[in-house]
Amino acid sequence: MKILFASTPATGHLNPMLAIADILVADGHEIAFLTGTVFRARVEASGARFFPLPAGADFDLRDILSVVPELKTIAPGPEWLRVACERIFVDAIPAQNQGLHESLEHFQADIIVGDDMLFGVLPMLLGPREERPPVVLCGTSFLHWARDDGAPNFLGLPPATTEEQRRQYAIIADEHDANVDQPVLRSLNRVLKSFGVRPVTIPLFHSVIELADAYMQLSVPSFEFPRRFPSTVHFVGTPPIIRDQVPLPPWADELDGSRKVVLVTQGTVANHNFGLLVAPTLKALADEPDVLVIATAGGRPVDAVPGPVPSNARIASFLPFEWLLPRADVLVTNGGYGSVNQAMSFGIPLVTAGMTEDKADVNARVAWSGVGINLATNEPTPEALREAVRTVLDRPAHRMRASRLADEFASIGTRSAVLRIIKRLVADTDEPQRTGTTEAGRRSARRQAI
Repeated sequence: MKILFASTPATGHLNPMLAIADILVADGHEIAFLTGTVFRARVEASGARFFPLPAGADFDLRDILSVVPELKTIAPGPEWLRVACERIFVDAIPAQNQGLHESLEHFQADIIVGDDMLFGVLPMLLGPREERPPVVLCGTSFLHWARDDGAPNFLGLPPATTEEQRRQYAIIADEHDANVDQPVLRSLNRVLKSFGVRPVTIPLFHSVIELADAYMQLSVPSFEFPRRFPSTVHFVGTPPIIRDQVPLPPWADELDGSRKVVLVTQGTVANHNFGLLVAPTLKALADEPDVLVIATAGGRPVDAVPGPVPSNARIASFLPFEWLLPRADVLVTNGGYGSVNQAMSFGIPLVTAGMTEDKADVNARVAWSGVGINLATNEPTPEALREAVRTVLDRPAHRMRASRLADEFASIGTRSAVLRIIKRLVADTDEPQRTGTTEAGRRSARRQAI
């Protein structure tokens, strides 16, 4: 089988795509990748064939402000989100779609596997089914679907528990729809019109969930607010961490079990100001003799972390998470979806503090699911961090809940779930010629079968 992966050029999107590709390579399939040029070396090192995104989509989201400079002067909120959606996602659709078609000309894929924010697949999904291979998308963020309580996404609102909350959420949702969803939809539909396909009537992030032939959410059901999802959605756990990407640090033998290990990270996107979370965590735990603090700079230089490094702290630009996570007792994070799910899969409780991008909603799920404490701020104080970390370390509730979610991750069987979904879709591709059934009937049958 030939499989074309298409990834938004951001580390948090590419990493799970590479891990899923590893599963398919081990099963004997041929892989090609369409993504940003900055990731060429990583893709080719995996053994996959590389196709660069065309100009207009070939950027580096590890530095989001270099892609959308106007975000520097916009405060976090609805305007920031609208501009980010239009500039990063909608404006890139023509180039992404061009890249998909050009890649398929040189690599005749049996199926496309993309991440949830590569909206260049939308013209394909809205066009004639017989003119494209099946499309599977992977949820690398929280599940962007309508909530039963009416709350909009991206605001970090927990599930409503009272009628008064529902009324408040309805007002907030109307404002969000007017200021974010509808302007983005107007921009999206102007782009889609140029492709000659029908307009989208639901929010941008909802559309790919509904339209994909299958949507593999990289988490477990217990980490999602309960509601009914489209039949496209399949929870597949989190893919295995790619091993041996970086060597063990020189201080590896210090993780010998004599001290509790607290891992702190700001991920690979919101990591241009380590004064927000990494530095305050180092300061917060500097006087805790039973704690060893491990900080990763997400690829940035270690000297970018401001202030003195306490004697009980170790810092590295990158760390081998397959080695580190089994030794960690707490993860302190701004809420990157991949890191949070990897931690839960190892039964690690969390302390979270982040409100940008999708992090407010990820961290709301951390608190709601019971796997950790959400400080609900971009700039937690050392005092708040120390209290939260000590609570998670010293009391069993969050650790026990994280352990139960680890069991849920283990019960899914990510490898078998991914292979089953992809193989079934490819096997059903020729069904129209064999059965003469309608496309709507075929899509429904495929989804139910998966």
